[in-house]
Amino acid sequence: MAWRGGTRGRTPGGQLAITILIGLLLAVPLFTVWALVYDRQSQSETAQASITDGWGDEQVLSGPLLIVPYTDVVEEQIQENGVTRTVRRSVRGHLTLSPELAEVETTLDPSRRGRSIYEAIVYEAAIEGQSRFVLTDDFERYDITADQVEWDEAQLQFGVRDPRGLTGNPVVTIGGETASLKPGRGSEGGQGFFAYVDASEILEGPMVASYSYTLRGAQRMAMLADAGSTRWSVRSNWPHPSFTGAFLPDDPEVSDRGFAATYEIGNLALGRTLLTDGEKKPNLDAAVAVSGYAMERGDAVSHGQAAVVSLIDPVDLYSRVDRAAKYGFLHIGFTFLALLMFDVVGGKRVSAVAYLLVGAALVLFFVLLLAFAEVIGFGPAYLVASAAIAGLVTLYTKAVLNGWKPALIVGGLLAALYAALYVLLGLESLSLLIGSLMLFAALAAVMYATRNLDWGHAEQVPE
Repeated sequence: MAWRGGTRGRTPGGQLAITILIGLLLAVPLFTVWALVYDRQSQSETAQASITDGWGDEQVLSGPLLIVPYTDVVEEQIQENGVTRTVRRSVRGHLTLSPELAEVETTLDPSRRGRSIYEAIVYEAAIEGQSRFVLTDDFERYDITADQVEWDEAQLQFGVRDPRGLTGNPVVTIGGETASLKPGRGSEGGQGFFAYVDASEILEGPMVASYSYTLRGAQRMAMLADAGSTRWSVRSNWPHPSFTGAFLPDDPEVSDRGFAATYEIGNLALGRTLLTDGEKKPNLDAAVAVSGYAMERGDAVSHGQAAVVSLIDPVDLYSRVDRAAKYGFLHIGFTFLALLMFDVVGGKRVSAVAYLLVGAALVLFFVLLLAFAEVIGFGPAYLVASAAIAGLVTLYTKAVLNGWKPALIVGGLLAALYAALYVLLGLESLSLLIGSLMLFAALAAVMYATRNLDWGHAEQVPE
């Protein structure tokens, strides 16, 4: 069987080696595309942060916690002039009392805010809650009696990660009386608001604190559980929630009209008692530190753990463009393979420059996809970019391969590749399986087409 070589005096094996080398060279611009996607994503995150700058950042709620001062008498041994004597002195400290029961209802009203080509998901939250404090037997652990506590100088503290998001005036009532609120989380400041309260009624029965306020935030809200039993109900008309953090809700309801979720968290799961020594202030920033999936180790872990609700955008164009670019080698490989088959099997002469130009067009697809996706969205951008590159390559290969038939075969293959890639991007769990089957099919086709080819023999094309 005679073989007509693609390039005079060059073996099919040599042509394959040159094609592979050009493909490897195209890895440089392909890696540049990945870097470009990362850079544009960073710019998007910066723009989103500037959008939420006067509105409110990711919010974390905690409390209320009751901070009560106490006075204790301690004895110390001191020496004066060689004589040891005992001195008694008063020491002032603080105790943090968590509620026995905390019930919180949160309604999130989301919207989109944009600047230039960037958007951020923001929300306005209506928060209503009730916490019940009781006199626990934990005082005995600290050797402190109830009469040592200065109940009339207590502070009721609420934690809010970004107080700029507070709108209007929060309302807190204790025993039917409205408390006067002050900024900060206690007299030493911090994130949130607090009130000086007379908590002496706790000596005779439960003290109930009711509160309501509205809060602006962006993308994510978290609740730090502190009570003996915490019940947090959160609902919204946003259809794409993500539940993460240290706790998950029980049977959340999610539909196209929104979601509703309820968390039930007990202090046995928190690993802490209702009463702790010192003025404890949970680390609100740590609750959203690792992208909302976990809390940083340290102060926040020992004093509370977060349940996190995120309002996610199901079409994250940067992650989809990044995933698409990772299939760039697959596009280059399949297209080069088709050209190689026309070269070594069909007898068409395809120069190294032609391979390089076609490869450059395939890399340019991902740049076009990114540029258009930021303006018109991922789906329309994918259609525009794939049609432009498939058309360009088809017209170019028509001239290179001297005919419409081989050019349409290459163009059809490229269109099929773009269609398959779009499907792969939507099938995250099955993308590896489908991709491997595609590679298997391509390898089988090449093996069949070249089964009688002598890769080391170069036969001259007749004049």
